[in-house]
Amino acid sequence: MARACAAAAFLLFSWTAAFAGDTPAAPHAYLYIGWPNNGEVVAAGKPFRVWFGLRDMGVAPKDVKLPNTGHHHLLIDVPLPPADKEIPSDRNHLHFGAGETETMIELPPGKHTLQLLMGDDKHVPHNPPIVSKKITITVK
Repeated sequence: MARACAAAAFLLFSWTAAFAGDTPAAPHAYLYIGWPNNGEVVAAGKPFRVWFGLRDMGVAPKDVKLPNTGHHHLLIDVPLPPADKEIPSDRNHLHFGAGETETMIELPPGKHTLQLLMGDDKHVPHNPPIVSKKITITVK
């Protein structure tokens, strides 16, 4: 059993390392959505605040290349993008390249997922990628 777990961990690490960006991640970086909470119900028809939490790493605007820094990307209703490519920029992949740590968004009624992904100075995920837990909210 221990061998199987070790082999699975090795394969996961090897896959992540082979398909991640070139910018090293801070060793103990922790990314999270501070609000809304998982399971939160927010009012339809008006914007709500989403704030981003990050520990053991700094936030820097796009095009600023400093060790252990990056900027936030909010993923709405989508899976994680490829870790070795630039994060898309569209209505489901919001970029915060000025170093923002919160935003106001408005979503249509229904269930939605939110997840954060850090990007380096060129919008590519770090190695290994720094991602938050995916949360689900309901807009009513």
